[in-house]
Amino acid sequence: MLDDLDRALIHALHLDGRAPFSRIAEVLGVSAQTVARRYRRLRTEAGLRVVGLTAPDRTGRAQWLVRLTATARSAQDIAGALVRRPDTSWVKLTSGGTEITAVIHAPAEDASPGSLLLRDIPRTGGITAVSAHCLLHTYLGGPAGWRGRTEALDERQQRALEYRTPAAGAGDGEPPGPSAPSGPEYVHDTDGIRQPGREDAELLAVLARDGRAGQGELADATGWSPTTVARRLAELRATGALFFDVEVDAALFGVRTQALLWLSVRPADLERVALALAGHDELAFVAATTGRTNLVAQALCRDPADLHRYLTRRLGALREIDALETSPVLRTLKAGSPAGVFRPRTLLP
Repeated sequence: MLDDLDRALIHALHLDGRAPFSRIAEVLGVSAQTVARRYRRLRTEAGLRVVGLTAPDRTGRAQWLVRLTATARSAQDIAGALVRRPDTSWVKLTSGGTEITAVIHAPAEDASPGSLLLRDIPRTGGITAVSAHCLLHTYLGGPAGWRGRTEALDERQQRALEYRTPAAGAGDGEPPGPSAPSGPEYVHDTDGIRQPGREDAELLAVLARDGRAGQGELADATGWSPTTVARRLAELRATGALFFDVEVDAALFGVRTQALLWLSVRPADLERVALALAGHDELAFVAATTGRTNLVAQALCRDPADLHRYLTRRLGALREIDALETSPVLRTLKAGSPAGVFRPRTLLP
């Protein structure tokens, strides 16, 4: 359903979500107009989206993976309410459609799951069970997620498109400019670069909706000059606090079966098993969690038989796994960006 150029463009955006179309075109050997036209088509017909996201480990935020069991009558409404919240991502209907799995983002000043778990969910009718799992460490995911969409470009092309931090004091080719506003709410890392603070909120909000928003749009949203916007973007990317991801329906790559895997591993073997899982091409996400299970992963497979082979052969070979629960993913309602709804679509011929 995707041709070679489509796959190459998606791979290029995975390497640098804000790469100019002219640079992508040069590496792919086509015109910039062709790249722009393909990008617009993928956005319209395949639901492709580049989004700017902040890294929790660099911004002091905590993430909680929540499993809700609801009555069949209320599950869809509860899932829709979670999608509309600005502090959630990866909202999925799992199992028989009566289980909802979502990630809750806790603010930097509060490592707890906040009002959603402590106040809102207990007051919601139709929910019959809740379990919350703090994500302790991510071994696979984010900018280094599923490798099935990053197989189109050769090593030379990948090197040419990988994002490189601009020289100090400049961003995206812009000359040095004044720093963005600073204040006591900012946290400095060892290099003295400000981590995201309240005054970055407008910049990050636009990027969460559209990671390829132009400098002019970002300048209008923040009230900064385009030069200041470019410099601040370069700072945040240099520290790893901001990264760009690509949201696209995995079905376009032949994935018809998805599942969340909840694993129990002996603590002494947790690191070794997690690193082994992070090397599996079938997985898009691997993280250590709190709770009755201590590892969670997401598998993307061609069909149920492919998932069965993965579970019995690759996972079955890891003797350190004591228990495994498999939750089929029926539908993804919201992807990695807290802003906006994930709309998987079928690419037209």
